[in-house]
Order: sequence, then C-alpha cells, then structure tokens
Amino acid sequence: MDNFSGARSPIFIASDLHAGATPAAQSEAFTAWLRRARENADRIILNGDLFDFWCEYRRGHSKGHDELLRELSRTVTGGVPVTLIAGNHDWWGGRHLEEEVGLEYLKEPLEFTVGGRTVLVAHGDRCGRGDLTYRLLAPLLRSGPVPRAFRALPPGIGDRLAGLVSGSRRRSGPGKGELARSAALREWALEELARRTELDLVVLGHAHVPESVSLETGRRYINCGDWVYHRTYVVLGEGKPELRHWDGENV
Repeated sequence: MDNFSGARSPIFIASDLHAGATPAAQSEAFTAWLRRARENADRIILNGDLFDFWCEYRRGHSKGHDELLRELSRTVTGGVPVTLIAGNHDWWGGRHLEEEVGLEYLKEPLEFTVGGRTVLVAHGDRCGRGDLTYRLLAPLLRSGPVPRAFRALPPGIGDRLAGLVSGSRRRSGPGKGELARSAALREWALEELARRTELDLVVLGHAHVPESVSLETGRRYINCGDWVYHRTYVVLGEGKPELRHWDGENV
C-alpha cells in the first residue's frame, strides 16, 4: 500500500475521458483542467479509459493524442506525479507511456492512505455484476495471442479496427447500460466497504455516472463520473473527499 499521508496538496482523481472519441470541446476542457489541476495538486490519478483506445504496437503507438501526451509530460516534469490505472479501453499501454511520457502505468487497483484515510481506487471494469460479454472476452483480450497479433499490425490499421469496435462515438448520454453499470458498481463498492472495514473510501469510474454515497460511519463511495458528458473529478485532501464539476476556471 502506498502512503500519501505527507501530501501537502490535494490528490486529484479523474476518469473516462475516452480521448479520440470524445467531442473536441470535452477534450479541450480536460486539457484545461489538467493545466489548472497541476498548479494545485500533489499528484493526479487518472482512473482508466483516458483514451478510447491505446495500443503500443511493435512499430509505434496509437495516434492522435499528441497534445494530451505533451500536457501529461509537462505535468510530470513540472513535479506532479501522474498515475494512469488501465481501464478496459487503454489496457494495452506500456513503455511509451512510462518512459517517454513519464506516467506511472498500473494494471491493478491502487490502494493508499492520505489524510488519515485508506483509499481504494479502481477503474471498475472488473468490479460488480454485469458486462458479461466483456468479462468472457477479457482474458483473451488482455493476454495471449490476441494482443500479440494486434500489436503486430501497423498503428493506422490497428487504430481503425479498434474505432470500428468501440461504441463511444455513438453515445449521446448515459443510457440504460451505464445506469445499470452504475448500480452494479455502487452495490459492489458498498459490499467492499462492509467486507473490508479498514477501507474509508472506494473510488471507481467506468460507469460514466458521477455519484457520491456517504455511510453513517463517514466512510464513502464515489464514482468519478467522466469527461464525455459530465467533466467531474474527485479531490482528496485533509478534509472530506469531494466530487467536483469543472467550471472552466476553479479546481
């Protein structure tokens, strides 16, 4: 478990930008938020699906994200660590994100202490009920011959194929699927808080529905929401964890 208890500034957590499929205005808003957040944050955690698709091929990586990658690199070189927890859309990351951009890239949930609280942060695609088709396919997509074969493709071809499979561009707002996923993740998080009494806070993404649920004990579940529709994020510090909306100026 990491210990961030010495953090002098807040930790910011955001998820689900889906860069490459999100409307330009939302991507620009996220970039503006990132610039402002690094002026105030001790560290930034990006809780999965930063990209609608990301792959590090044998001969390059997914294209079209140069501005975002530059801003992330500037954040890290400016002294604010950035952790990316892989989601179901950006599972095939690796050395470029780590060595060239400077991100800490994780494929497992992150657990740490800050402000006297024990916090679990996970994207959410492997939590709770639902997503049956994805759960059946996940072992094939995450290891073995499928990712090896895909990484052998030229980046342009691989990116186009992934774009055909992704349904992100067709979204117009949280639908029945996201609402059902939101309920399943809430149920899982509350069960996890009941099972693991040492946890004070569970933070998930994946559902595209921002939510904050406080228990009588003061422990809490928060879903980050997303930057496809909501421009929401979480701030952790010495005070109560907060779910906030980016208004274009203040973090």
